[in-house]
Amino acid sequence: MSAEMLKVSGLQMRFGGLLAVDGIEFDVRRDEVFAIIGPNG
Repeated sequence: MSAEMLKVSGLQMRFGGLLAVDGIEFDVRRDEVFAIIGPNG
């Protein structure tokens, strides 16, 4: 298994007073492609 190249834990994203993302966790390993795509692309 390949090593983690990026590890994210407890990610939050706010737009003004709106909490859009809360507590996201993920890791990206070598040779992986990762994307977060919302309704607006």
